[in-house]
Amino acid sequence: MLLFALPGFTQRNAAAKSGNEIYIDSKGIMRYAANGKEAAFFGVNYTLPFAYGYRSHKVQNINLEQAIDRDVYHLARLGVNAFRVHVWDTEISDSLGNLKQNEHLRLFDYLLAKLEERGIRIIVTPIAFWGNGYPERDEHTGSFSDVYGKDGALVQEKAYVAQERYLQQFFSHVNPYTGKTYVKDAFIIATEVNNEPHHSGPKARATEYVNRMAAAIKSAGWTKPVFYNISESPWYADAVAKSVADGFSFQWYPTGLVAGHQHKGNLLPQVDHYVIPFDTIPEFKNKARMVYEFDAGDVMQPYMYPAMARSFKKAGFQWATQFAYDPLGNAFANTEYQTHFLNLAYTPSKAISLLIAGKVFRSVPVFKSCGKFPADTLFGPFRLSYKQQLSEMNSDTEFYYSNSTDSKPVKPSALAHIAGVGSSAVIQYNGTGAYFLDRLPDGSWRLEVMPDAIPVSDPFAKASLSKHVTRIFSNERQMTLNLPGLNKGFTITPLNAGNQYTPKIAAGYFSIKPGTYRIAASANPYKKGNTLINGNIRLAEFVAPPNDSLQLEVDHQANYSVAANTAFKIKAVVAGISAGDSVRVLANRLTGTYRIVPMQQTGAYTFEAMVPADLLSPGLLQYRIAVTHKGKEQVVFPGGQSGDPFAWDYINQQYYQTIISAPGSPVKLYSAARDKNNVIVYSPEWKTDSYEYVTNADGNLAISLNHKPSNNELGGLELFVKDEILTHAANLGQYSFITVNASGNTPAKLVLIDADANAWSAVINIADGTVKVPLSAFKPDSLVLLPRPYPGFQSLRFKSAAVSNFSLLSVERVQLLLTGDNAKAFNTLIEGISLETK
Repeated sequence: MLLFALPGFTQRNAAAKSGNEIYIDSKGIMRYAANGKEAAFFGVNYTLPFAYGYRSHKVQNINLEQAIDRDVYHLARLGVNAFRVHVWDTEISDSLGNLKQNEHLRLFDYLLAKLEERGIRIIVTPIAFWGNGYPERDEHTGSFSDVYGKDGALVQEKAYVAQERYLQQFFSHVNPYTGKTYVKDAFIIATEVNNEPHHSGPKARATEYVNRMAAAIKSAGWTKPVFYNISESPWYADAVAKSVADGFSFQWYPTGLVAGHQHKGNLLPQVDHYVIPFDTIPEFKNKARMVYEFDAGDVMQPYMYPAMARSFKKAGFQWATQFAYDPLGNAFANTEYQTHFLNLAYTPSKAISLLIAGKVFRSVPVFKSCGKFPADTLFGPFRLSYKQQLSEMNSDTEFYYSNSTDSKPVKPSALAHIAGVGSSAVIQYNGTGAYFLDRLPDGSWRLEVMPDAIPVSDPFAKASLSKHVTRIFSNERQMTLNLPGLNKGFTITPLNAGNQYTPKIAAGYFSIKPGTYRIAASANPYKKGNTLINGNIRLAEFVAPPNDSLQLEVDHQANYSVAANTAFKIKAVVAGISAGDSVRVLANRLTGTYRIVPMQQTGAYTFEAMVPADLLSPGLLQYRIAVTHKGKEQVVFPGGQSGDPFAWDYINQQYYQTIISAPGSPVKLYSAARDKNNVIVYSPEWKTDSYEYVTNADGNLAISLNHKPSNNELGGLELFVKDEILTHAANLGQYSFITVNASGNTPAKLVLIDADANAWSAVINIADGTVKVPLSAFKPDSLVLLPRPYPGFQSLRFKSAAVSNFSLLSVERVQLLLTGDNAKAFNTLIEGISLETK
């Protein structure tokens, strides 16, 4: 009898003999060599050894090895099992491709060794092409990337030779911290040749480039998978697919990048589905798929990552790494990459959502569909909610939530791991940082509490190390536990080095400060000091940024307008306040008389006050927020100046102000003059389209959209209008029309989008002047996903599977989309969009 080895067994056996952890089977599925099961790796990019990450820590005199240690611990705490970065070859190579043995390479090696200690797997992208400056100016390093640039490096023969030399030396390099080359290092499971190649010239040359770079890597003894980017230059997809690459890499930025402000509204439609347009290429089939970078740029809402992880698995991906995790050393200012913001200490809810996303990615089978929005917000043990700002995992042994939740654990007696922000059925907590509880073998619990994180400015606005976007406070907080084994009382023992805090326990409640603790039903010490949590976290470990100075800051955004004769709420975040301090609103109608309204604390750092209706006759309301430290002078915002604001020589003349609209007066949903920093402008032809602000024939400021035709997408704009609508909720029944003030003689579509991502539209023709659209004219329709998703082959339109009834009160966003003849260039001026009674 002849025995024939199955192809899968042969591939698995070859991988095992080579010491490789994974192999790619004949259908393009990555599998573990040890057992043949589907592989799944989910994590982050992290860039501290290079470029700005390196320089920003140097300028702050931060020890880089210690910084790496701290950040890698937090990655392990978040359950990350994957790391990828595009190595800044420009900092470790010369013009001929020779590898430089310098500080950047040494720190990279140190980082890899520390990641491996935590069990984190690695895909290395050895060529970035990038300069090393962003967000500063590039340095001229004399490297091959510096000489040839991204475009030249992909077509010029001398650049090919330099890259081949570099790749041979890079993969033969011995990491002094592991004693292994990257070829022999089992934790480095694959490579991606380069980062975001911009191919040009003959397609055959592109195929040659991929094959030559792969051959150079393999000449160093490499037997692991080689990936190549197919999504950055989609016109060259067939050329890339014809290469010897074992798999292809993709990226996803579903909300665009660098908006300069936070995106608001229900963004789940943006991440409902990942489109791959290359399935018709024969050579693309049966190749492995990885996501080298993804993020929801300019978004703080903590439900996007699990939704993206779910969509990735449906599309067949088995590796996904967010770009980029912010180092602890500069996360206070979010200067690493302005459009991204992720750090356990500084963005606790987003960090917990990343933890949950990893659970999604590693548990959902490849190619499995979880349905279409809104059905796909509930799948397996996972729940996603825009309205609750929540990602959640609720299984027998694990319970994780990114915000306070009313869910009850499915099996409380079996719980072993909990992580969250806010409160739940098992933990009541009045702090704002993340916490983790892990059940130990003896039935006691390890509690880890992070300090409070207080946002004090938009993290996606202009960045600088000279300002904070989030402040950290290690305050004493209150916690209550309802956990197995602790119902009859417990003791709390600090574990981490330097932690001398002894919590005060009373009737199940206890005080707590940031740190690591053991909570047990008895006072017996825990003897097994080598116990590891989740396989890679030591019992007494703890990392947190130092307590911020008690600099007082107030974060408040005034409403543009409110309805007259109706009380409205002023809400502010106040950082740097202590017990016994007071916060007051000083309101003025420009009459010389102030009304003082005390603000009540409604959250850890949140204060609210109701401005009474009798102060809100039509006109203008100006006000300040005064914070008085106990026994000290008050500090007045905006401006942050101390002193008596009623004194004759008090020079701070800054105010918040709100227009009080007379009943029936127009409600401005969009104003070109007001919303320059908040509007999303959609210009599909970014090389030829443009927009600018001009004055129209009436002398009013308008946005001018200029389009040169080449496709059917003619652009437009979107604005988040929920806040403006809610401040006029009492009078919404009076409004029957939406008015568009614009000029340009362009067909257009006005779209209203609600909190459930339902859309209603009305077709209009923009003429020179005013277009009135009755609310009755709006019919169910699709919406355009703005900002434009990247890569550009992702879906641009979305229509909810469950359309509800139209309600003006539930409208959150408005879009004005230009739909004219794409054979004609056009210029459209848009001054504003308003609700009107008639």
